[in-house]
Amino acid sequence: YFVICGLDTETGLEPDELSALCQYIQASKARDGASPFISSTTEGENFEQTPLRRTFKSKVLARYPENVEWNPFDQDAVGMLCMPKGLAFKTQADPREPQFHAFIITREDGSRTFGFALTFYEEVTSKQICSAMQTLYHMHNAEYDVLHAPPADGRDQSSMEDGEDTPVTKLQRFNSYDISRDTLYVSKCICLITPMSFMKACRSVLEQLHQAVTSPQPPPLPLESYIYNVLYEVPLPPPGRSLKFSGVYGSIICQRPSTNELPLFDFPVKEVFELLGVENVFQLFTCALLEFQILLYSQHYQRLMTVAETITALMFPFQWQHVYVPILPASLLHFLDAPVPYLMGLHSNGLDDRSKLELPQEANLCFVDIDNHFIELPEDLPQFPNKLEFVQEVSEILMAFGIPPEGNLHCSESASKLKRLRASELVSDKRNGNIAGSPLHSYELLKENETIARLQALVKRTGVSLEKLEVREDPSSNKDLKVQCDEEELKIYQLNIQIREVFANRFTQMFADYEVFVIQPSQDKESWFTNREQMQNFDKASFLSDQPEPYLPFLSRFLETQMFASFIDNKIMCHDDDDKDPVLRVFDSRVDKIRLLNVRTPTLRTSMYQKCTTVDEAEKAIELRLAKIDHTAIHPHLLDMKIGQGKYEPGFFPKLQSDVLSTGPKYIQEARTMGSTIRQPKLSNLSPSVIAQTNWKFVEGLLKECRNKTKRMLVEKMGREAVELGHGEVNITGVEENTLIASLCDLLERIWSHGLQVKQGKSALWSHLLHYQDNRQRKLTSGSLSTSGTLLDSERRKSDASSLMPPLRISLIQDMRHIQNIGEIKTDVGKARAWVRLSMEKKLLSRHLKQLLSDHELTKKLYKRYAFLRCDDEKEQFLYHLLSFNAVDYFCFTNVFTTILIPYHILIVPSKKLGGSMFTANPWICISGELGETQILQIPRNVLEMTFECQNLGKLTTVQIGHDNSGLYAKWLVEYVMVRNEITGHTYKFPCGRWLGKGMDDGSLERILVGELLTSQPEVDERPCRTPPLQQSPSVIRRLVTISPNNKPKLNTGQIQESIGEAVNGIVKHFHKPEKERGSLTLLLCGECGLVSALEQAFQHGFKSPRLFKNVFIWDFLEKAQTYYETLEQNEVVPEENWHTRARNFCRFVTAINNTPRNIGKDGKFQMLVCLGARDHLLHHWIALLADCPITAHMYEDVALIKDHTLVNSLIRVLQTLQEFNITLETSLVKGIDI
Repeated sequence: YFVICGLDTETGLEPDELSALCQYIQASKARDGASPFISSTTEGENFEQTPLRRTFKSKVLARYPENVEWNPFDQDAVGMLCMPKGLAFKTQADPREPQFHAFIITREDGSRTFGFALTFYEEVTSKQICSAMQTLYHMHNAEYDVLHAPPADGRDQSSMEDGEDTPVTKLQRFNSYDISRDTLYVSKCICLITPMSFMKACRSVLEQLHQAVTSPQPPPLPLESYIYNVLYEVPLPPPGRSLKFSGVYGSIICQRPSTNELPLFDFPVKEVFELLGVENVFQLFTCALLEFQILLYSQHYQRLMTVAETITALMFPFQWQHVYVPILPASLLHFLDAPVPYLMGLHSNGLDDRSKLELPQEANLCFVDIDNHFIELPEDLPQFPNKLEFVQEVSEILMAFGIPPEGNLHCSESASKLKRLRASELVSDKRNGNIAGSPLHSYELLKENETIARLQALVKRTGVSLEKLEVREDPSSNKDLKVQCDEEELKIYQLNIQIREVFANRFTQMFADYEVFVIQPSQDKESWFTNREQMQNFDKASFLSDQPEPYLPFLSRFLETQMFASFIDNKIMCHDDDDKDPVLRVFDSRVDKIRLLNVRTPTLRTSMYQKCTTVDEAEKAIELRLAKIDHTAIHPHLLDMKIGQGKYEPGFFPKLQSDVLSTGPKYIQEARTMGSTIRQPKLSNLSPSVIAQTNWKFVEGLLKECRNKTKRMLVEKMGREAVELGHGEVNITGVEENTLIASLCDLLERIWSHGLQVKQGKSALWSHLLHYQDNRQRKLTSGSLSTSGTLLDSERRKSDASSLMPPLRISLIQDMRHIQNIGEIKTDVGKARAWVRLSMEKKLLSRHLKQLLSDHELTKKLYKRYAFLRCDDEKEQFLYHLLSFNAVDYFCFTNVFTTILIPYHILIVPSKKLGGSMFTANPWICISGELGETQILQIPRNVLEMTFECQNLGKLTTVQIGHDNSGLYAKWLVEYVMVRNEITGHTYKFPCGRWLGKGMDDGSLERILVGELLTSQPEVDERPCRTPPLQQSPSVIRRLVTISPNNKPKLNTGQIQESIGEAVNGIVKHFHKPEKERGSLTLLLCGECGLVSALEQAFQHGFKSPRLFKNVFIWDFLEKAQTYYETLEQNEVVPEENWHTRARNFCRFVTAINNTPRNIGKDGKFQMLVCLGARDHLLHHWIALLADCPITAHMYEDVALIKDHTLVNSLIRVLQTLQEFNITLETSLVKGIDI
């Protein structure tokens, strides 16, 4: 289409209602105490602006042809995007340079059309319009004088009251229009709308048309001839060909890449790197790949478009799947509220700075101020893999073209901008490298650039010198090729293709063997497509497990994005080459090439950086097309026009003759669709109902995303727990769990910022929580609330009925306080995330959020009617989905905040049967966890409960408990010990059931207890249940005084072998898990079914007990064996060398354990020996040794397991399997022994 937009003299001056509406909304926001969304030049409404500064409605005045079948004309969208701010009026005093910009229209089906618009100014000839403007001025000035009455001394100081707005206000006062002496100009726009983005060609066509209108001589032919030619006679060049056609004054060339080259892209990449600098471009690129919300900000429409198009083009082969509006018309600002990923461009008027901009969601927002070379990033952005080398490769290309890698502000239109930048701002611009006052030599600039300094250090190590940076020979000096376009244009082509090839090469290298991991559907395509939501389409875990460690933070998040999912879906849908998506075809052919090169090492992953090798070939293709033009279009010619039309008046774009232009020749033009599936709301219909509908879409989208996220996290987690129980394969890593939880936090932030009345702080969720906290505080002080927390009934019925530990209060406020007390967390976003992690770990996320949202008054105050949190059904469903997290155990708080202080509560339960109250000694306790252990804590006598604070111990593993044996009655029978983490509420139980005291049981003064986490009962429905809670089976180790070791249930040899087999198997499995997921090894060694207790049973089998009331312990037997071997040594009766070392080792260990300063009893010593034997892989030797020992013959009956050679041999074989593992013991198990 060829379109003309501008002032419709018939309807006269209409204020642009949409823009005015926006400004009205701003004004009302300002009344409600929020700062306006984007302040206009002065605070307040459109009408406080001087009439010349106001926006008026522009109309589409004409379009040719009326309609194209496959590309229906969207009048509102075109009008809005040609002149996003409506009509602008100027007088002869204002600068009136023509401005070019491109734009994009995305249709409902996701296909895109490109628009190219040239805006220029024409003198207003209509008397009515001029006098209307004069009237507006009279009214404005009258109002102005009332508002700003000058002081009595007559000097006009009105402008001083405005403080910083001084120049603007003065300007407004005098930027007036006087019909008698001023000429009024109004903007007009000519525009081409095309299916493909041939930007350079279209720009050239429009500029030549404009030149024809403004030049003193009329053009050779009427304008209609040229427009008809472009619309109907110039075909699209076929793929891989170039085409030449004629403009008004010169010929224009456009060329189109072939099907095996990178897709068509016609915006200058150079400009993006000049505007932002390499470092910022990379950060923005990473944000786009991870689908953050991205907002570009500039006062030039063309820059918004160039940056947006370049960033999305560099993502090849991936495509941006979400809202994409590179130029957001003023009337659509509510789109910024969308809680979905978007890439939008916002026009600044050049007067406001960033601080005036109120953006709805900053936690996940990447804000790019293009004109000021500045970028604000979302929190915790992972680094792109191999970023340093990648940046270096791109920088080298830029330098070869004379572009400093940190960008420069002297590009195209910024010179004027620089004049306006205050000097002080330049100095403070540390963050992005000072902007040099004069364009320095690019290499000098580089020397000062820290990225390059880092690079140099890196490069030096690899033996390359950057001093002699090889700047490639200027490619345009190819003598043999005569290229048919000017050198500047060729350079833009060359730089574009080189940079794009380097970016594309990164993805081909990173995903070279992605096809292996695509999960092909078992059913047919149709049914697969309908169940698409539930299906996994890519084996993420296996793919990630092959990747170098530093890539993981980025890749694990990238694999979760929509663009990656769609890319893989495409791959599954087009399995045969014929119907392959063109982008995919190009990518796959490149991947195949790389795999051919790597044939020698098929899937060997290396983090070696592979530079791009395809640049020259790609460049050649373009140069060839430009050197030898394949097609030339028909020249413009006279049309069959009525006489006297096509009259020409310099300075005015003529009213074109529509009958010649409305229909072309009858051959069909090539149609094109993007084939992507982005459904976007049309820009035109903006009635409140449509806005509400758009919001419904957002709300439904959020709910669906929540459903998928919770499901994914559950499947991963349940999958892992099933594996621990021995089903299925494991496939989630610690990194991935963190990624999933981080993306859940992002989702919550998006939900909480949807439909916010007023933006406060960077995290909407945390700000809501703070409001809630204040409200409760106020109600508490006014006394209307009794308690801050509730007790769960089911919590009281902990898994052990006799537990005396009162359950923790469930209190949302208390959990917030815990987070607020953590000094390490500085930001609101960080606090919100920590709070979510803590609630997940406590299985209270759904409950807390339900409580937060139950304060309806507060929700009404903070959120607009259409907000997600005020849609009751959706909100209920959302909370219900979150409830499902309670089915699994997360340690996402404990494992992440490893350095914080945590209060622990200890409860010691002595046996009620035997007078604990007479106990006179001083007890002590020491607690160990996966992350550390406490000092020895003295427990005041007769105090059985205490709370202490120490650095996070992680999951708790063992408790050492003992006493100093003082006083008359130094005997203590401890039933069990409970320890609870007071922040997360995790409670651990350490069963004991043994005496501590000389002469009692095995004479132990201290014991090492191994604990396990108690699972709290899931929340029970309100209906109380009559059956008593399940008791855990009594502990094997629990031997009260009534049970002497001999009355223990006797196991037969088969059962003993089985229990040893299971204990060893548990340890083997432990080592086969990825490191981040292993549980406690101590539990497997010393727990109830651990290795120690299994071996204890083996040694007790057939043990002779000499007299009735005297207990004999295994340790007594081992000590006798030791004495036997030592006397043998002295008598030098040694059967063989091998045997000799084994015996010596055994004696050394037993002696060391006997000499330990600790007061451990005989069973404790046995436990220590087994642990050390397992650590040093000596257990099987010792068993063999003891089986042959004559002492065994005395102390065991003939049926004993240890006398049965076949059983002993199988036992030795089982224990040998532990040899390949590197077992590290917890310090509590081996304290005081240095072997």
